[in-house]
Amino acid sequence: MLNLNYHLEKLESEGKFINIGLVGAGQMGRGMVSQMFLMKGIKACIVSDIILENAINAYILAGIKEEDIKVADDIKEAQRFIEHGYFVVTKYAEIVTSTPSVDVVIEATGVPEVGARVAYSAVLNRKHIVMLNVETDVTIGPILKKMADSAGVVYTVSAGDEPGAVKELYDFADGLGFEVLVIGKGKNNPVDRHAIPDSQIERAQKEKANPKMLTSFVDGTKTMVEMTCVSNATGFLPDVRGMHGVNGKWENLVDILKLTKEGGVLNSYKVVEYVNGVAPGVFVIVRTSLEAINEELRYLKMGEGPNYLLYRPYHLTSIETPISAVRAYIYHEHTIAPKGKPFSETVAVAKRDLKEGEFLDGIGMYTIYGLIEKYESAKVINALPIGLVNKNTKVKRNIKKDEIITYDDVELDNNSIVVQLRKLQDSLLG
Repeated sequence: MLNLNYHLEKLESEGKFINIGLVGAGQMGRGMVSQMFLMKGIKACIVSDIILENAINAYILAGIKEEDIKVADDIKEAQRFIEHGYFVVTKYAEIVTSTPSVDVVIEATGVPEVGARVAYSAVLNRKHIVMLNVETDVTIGPILKKMADSAGVVYTVSAGDEPGAVKELYDFADGLGFEVLVIGKGKNNPVDRHAIPDSQIERAQKEKANPKMLTSFVDGTKTMVEMTCVSNATGFLPDVRGMHGVNGKWENLVDILKLTKEGGVLNSYKVVEYVNGVAPGVFVIVRTSLEAINEELRYLKMGEGPNYLLYRPYHLTSIETPISAVRAYIYHEHTIAPKGKPFSETVAVAKRDLKEGEFLDGIGMYTIYGLIEKYESAKVINALPIGLVNKNTKVKRNIKKDEIITYDDVELDNNSIVVQLRKLQDSLLG
């Protein structure tokens, strides 16, 4: 945590706390709330979920007594309860983003539309915003980051999720002066592009997870979204549409992920990639031209070179998210955020044959999956960003299974804040 623990200890010793507001008390949110109660100098003061019982349960699981939890239906009520030392729950996300006592807002719903509303409202209310919602980030992260910068607050994607975890490795290697060749993550289940929530119900019940979320993992969309986030934060690109997704082990990654002329699968370096067989985990592959460093790396048993693997064989998802909130508040810095204009896009692809007049659904559902593509290439074919799709997105022509969906193929929901912010992003950033 790079001395953050000492800052937190100091805050608590002075009777001060970073007040955190959380939107989304599902599987990730529950664990996050409990983790914050183990930390010094930080307080999960308000939790929002459209199912109020989820928010209440998040506190109960963290050891909070029911009499210390209060339900708030407006901002003034929430503020009063927090000032009197209670823990607040609410159905309304706007109460979290607008209550004066809240220092940092964490968005953990995974729904692009909700994430957009929460992030936009948090920035307007000049609160730091941490996105455990990569789906929103890859769709409108650049414009949200620009707005946050203008408001003097931090916009960041979360530590702990793979994009944040691998960005830390990238920053470490880049800061040391290594040439970073590949930024990657592992995947722990085979890709089934046409998976639907119905096929994930049994697993979801066993893991106490949402079938929709699990479907987004299995159909590969989540991996595409995560590496789009990394691409937009670093400028690294997918080598091919959808990435290669090779099978590998930590021991042979540097041999597989090198150029074709060197015996590997890559057409170029400075790429984002995923590998089946090294999950959970994230990695970077680096190189140096200086022989003294190569000699020391060989001495340190890092391999024979010229490419070397730096990896982290775990990531703690929402358990690490509070680190991003603390970094935003204390250091005023992000964990991972877009550099500016997008470098990559996660484009929508038909999961089955689609008929003119029917409506699409969204990520992890029945009609679409996502593939990463270079941003400029996606623009050329007018490909539709997957985060713009919701249940009001109407199909305007018959579309074949596994065909990329374009803007011309659909009628978007113009009442969607994601759609409106994306239009603004495109007009400002190109």
